Amino acid sequence: MKELTTNPFTCFDRDWAIVTAGSPEHFNGMTISWGCMGTIWGKPVVSVYVRPDRYTWRFLKENDYFTVSFYPEECRNALELMGTLSGRDGDKAAKAGLTPKPIGESMTFAEASRTILCKKIYMHALELDAVPPEAKRIYRNGIRPHELIMGEVVEIVP
Repeated sequence: MKELTTNPFTCFDRDWAIVTAGSPEHFNGMTISWGCMGTIWGKPVVSVYVRPDRYTWRFLKENDYFTVSFYPEECRNALELMGTLSGRDGDKAAKAGLTPKPIGESMTFAEASRTILCKKIYMHALELDAVPPEAKRIYRNGIRPHELIMGEVVEIVP
């Protein structure tokens, strides 16, 4: 497996990433700014957090594999579009100028500087009662809490 040189403390929050799941015929991806990298159960893992009302969540739920991809700064506008447009309404990757690319049993985009292919090993909704009080403001007005999707790292592709 290749080394990952991305800073795990800034790659999500400051740099952003795209999480993608599905097949070449039917997939969706979205920009994320919440994620973690580490080790659990003796496996290298990437964890992402997606609300169940997001179109991409369905693809993450229904597929065993997903990717987390990182992009150079010149793709920032594409990342903004991938985070604001919905795949329910059309081909947002085309609108963002991204080129879909199969990887293993999932999808990424050719413009990615690094893609992590993950096999889903755990998925669970965050429990609102356990969310810290200062973070509960995110979930007011009936917004459902994010779900944690954890994947074992299968491959890292430059």
